[in-house]
Amino acid sequence: MGLLSGKIALITGGSRGIGAAIVRKYIAEGAKVAFTYRSSSAKSDALVAELGTAENIKAYQSDAASYESAETLVKEVIADFGRIDILINNAGITQDNLMLRMNEEAWDAVIQTNLKSVFNLTKHIMRPMLKQRAGSIINMSSVVGVFGNAGQANYAASKAGILGFSKSIAKEVGSRGIRCNSIAPGFIATEMTDELDEKTKEAFLGGIPLKRWGDASEVADACVFLGSDMSKYISGQTLSVCGGLNC
Repeated sequence: MGLLSGKIALITGGSRGIGAAIVRKYIAEGAKVAFTYRSSSAKSDALVAELGTAENIKAYQSDAASYESAETLVKEVIADFGRIDILINNAGITQDNLMLRMNEEAWDAVIQTNLKSVFNLTKHIMRPMLKQRAGSIINMSSVVGVFGNAGQANYAASKAGILGFSKSIAKEVGSRGIRCNSIAPGFIATEMTDELDEKTKEAFLGGIPLKRWGDASEVADACVFLGSDMSKYISGQTLSVCGGLNC
């Protein structure tokens, strides 16, 4: 029996990268999974075909940055699966630039997708979880939200906001059996890091005590822990998965 057997999870941004790794781990640990993709369905369709049937996994096209889309999504997932035990707010983007060159559109896009989406999904899942008197909300932050990074003021602001939001929600709804935690990944090998040149990669690696990139599956392992009953007395915390970068 898996650590998540019998649980139903909603994962945003689940068609690639860290999100897809979480979907795979959750299915392997016995959960039923609803996950979202924003535009192209090719990767989400392939993931569903790889992992199961309509009974245990389903992909939904949804824009987490949209309040109305988030509301519709939560209603559809509950109609299809009966309830939601775990929410993982994973959807996120980057539009990096120095502040001197950053335009308003780049700022707004990152804040909307990375931070407002967390509000949107948490807002609409709150009543169902309160009625259940149980639930685990896991918000994907970043070590950049903890110590900042030049050229990523918009991204750092969005991820730092998630940390304060998560602690506040943990205090608001803890008495109803609902937990809320954050995960702060460090440098994880994904499609985005593949685009970096070797000099940049070496500079990043030099600051990581474990001297290697993280794997998306290692972030997914942290999500399994925080979604499972193994962490039932853990709430309002930030778990860094960063190879010692944030120590």
